[in-house]
Amino acid sequence: MERMLFVLQRVTAVLLAGMVVVHIAVILYASAGSLSVAEILGRTRGNVAFAAFYGLFVAAAAVHAPIGLRNVLHEWTPLPRVAVDIAMAAFAATLVWLGGAAVHAVFTA
Repeated sequence: MERMLFVLQRVTAVLLAGMVVVHIAVILYASAGSLSVAEILGRTRGNVAFAAFYGLFVAAAAVHAPIGLRNVLHEWTPLPRVAVDIAMAAFAATLVWLGGAAVHAVFTA
């Protein structure tokens, strides 16, 4: 299992690195063009590419962050491994729920 988590964290790191670059480029484009919130939401509403991109972004972050935090907690705290694993599974589910809600809200706004 540790090997699988190691690989998953590295794969999601590569995905997130590219996605963060795209995300920052979109932010710079929107702010340089002085787009209003209404204009931005008008472009994202119903945009399947937007929803797919940010849905994948959320999924990658929800896998990547809990694995890293799990490793830190295993190494730096006396918490039992099972407790840390359960807490990180709950953390991952929370990230999926909150991130998914944000993508859905912007997609349907």
